[in-house]
Amino acid sequence: MLKIVYPICCGIDVHKKFIVACIASTDNKGVTTYKSKRFSTFTKGLRELSEWLHSNSCTDVCMESTGKYWIPVYNILEATCKITLAHPKYVKAIRGKKTDKKDAKWIADLFKHDLVAGSFMPPLPIRQLRDLMRYRFKLTNFCSSEKNRIQNCLTVSNIQLANVISDTFGKSSMKIIDYLLENPHDKDFDFVPLLHASMLRKADDIRLALDGMITPEQQQKMNIILQHYDELEKCKANLESLILSLSEPYAKELSLVSTVPGIKNPFSAIAIISEIGVDMSVFPTAKHLCSWAGLTPQNNESADKKYSVRISRAGVYIKPLLVQIANAVVKSDKHPEIRGRYLSIKKRRGHKRAIIAIARMLLTAIYHILKKSEPYNAELYKKAETIPHTRQITVEQAILIAQRQGYSVIAV
Repeated sequence: MLKIVYPICCGIDVHKKFIVACIASTDNKGVTTYKSKRFSTFTKGLRELSEWLHSNSCTDVCMESTGKYWIPVYNILEATCKITLAHPKYVKAIRGKKTDKKDAKWIADLFKHDLVAGSFMPPLPIRQLRDLMRYRFKLTNFCSSEKNRIQNCLTVSNIQLANVISDTFGKSSMKIIDYLLENPHDKDFDFVPLLHASMLRKADDIRLALDGMITPEQQQKMNIILQHYDELEKCKANLESLILSLSEPYAKELSLVSTVPGIKNPFSAIAIISEIGVDMSVFPTAKHLCSWAGLTPQNNESADKKYSVRISRAGVYIKPLLVQIANAVVKSDKHPEIRGRYLSIKKRRGHKRAIIAIARMLLTAIYHILKKSEPYNAELYKKAETIPHTRQITVEQAILIAQRQGYSVIAV
């Protein structure tokens, strides 16, 4: 018989317009009684839910994370209840026997036996910072999309600046594009005064690249895109100033995270803090954090057969950021402890798996940095890679180690 961990608990089935709550009360004899009630998702209804839970002496609550609808419920109950937020796939009821009341009762039954894996929920200030950083990520994607549309318009008009200039959206290039949009029929204009001194040597190639034709339709389209792009940049700048002001209480943690190789942009450090928080005690080990971020292989084994061990889809925001940082770090020779491990794994497992391993290495370093309040120390990784003198290895292992260091082994 399963042990009852929560004698009085509540399961909540969340919907857009209403929620259904079910309180499961278990007496000393193991008999459980249930009370179900439906509430509106208006603030008044959520306050009535809080009062109903208080009147029944229920402080342990479990609810599924349905879209964004769970957030107002969580905000109201957070002050008076201990809330476990569960992924819907972990509390899904049996198909064919699902009703709103049965769903709430099923959640309560699972939760009273402590069979629900709760999702990580950082404190409110971190959640607010996370919301803003995710919106900044969306604005960055919008800006990139508008840049791609501008490039498509230039390609259609056969303005091949991208083949000559490394940054199509640099100052010199944008001055030329603005002039072309204002004077689309002036093909023989003197663009040299618009160029930066470092680009004068490319003047002849730029003249050939500008030999195209911008139609009136493309001209109007590009004007609209550029106007939208400028507005997005202004919105992003205002958002970043707000983010910087909200991140001031975490200046110490941000400075520590910034010591990790590859994290030079302050918004990269803020993005990491906004996703994982600053209190590492919520994760028992660094491996738990890496698993939460979707950087560890899955376990899928049955009858001694191992199936797909690909990484999970978790960490949709922090995982791409860490992969981007890892790709930048492994190209530099300034951090041999990271580059050496990358090259070693790449020989055996390929580039993609090696990058995921480096991203996991960086997140593990961040975990210990925040937990111990110590900056990144490359010597610790160098010592870990060094084989102790007292260790005995076989000839095959010695050959493999020499090959990893770049030596070619010749049989004598």
